[in-house]
Amino acid sequence: MAHRKNLDESLRGRIIGRLELGRIQLEVSEELGITQSVISRLWRRFHDDGNVSRCYSTGRSRVTTPNEDRYLAVTAKRNRRSTASDLSRQLSSATGTTVSRQTVYRRLGAHWSKCS
Repeated sequence: MAHRKNLDESLRGRIIGRLELGRIQLEVSEELGITQSVISRLWRRFHDDGNVSRCYSTGRSRVTTPNEDRYLAVTAKRNRRSTASDLSRQLSSATGTTVSRQTVYRRLGAHWSKCS
């Protein structure tokens, strides 16, 4: 497997500068020793949002949507004696999204901390 390295800000700027001057992606690729696909992706991102910075995302994506989180909060409010396991089952039957009781517990905790 090939070694991946992140391009630093100055190198990204040089690549974009050369492409704006009318150079061909393949020429820039050979000159800087970077694959043409990386140059192409950088150029496309620059044209789409005018930005060449990396987009960082941390952690795993959420299983529940904000609407499902609200559904859990409303359901918990309506029946205060229901457990997290009960709420998990209710969410699963209502929306088809399966979550653990721990996830329900965390979502409700986040909801109540925002309301306080």
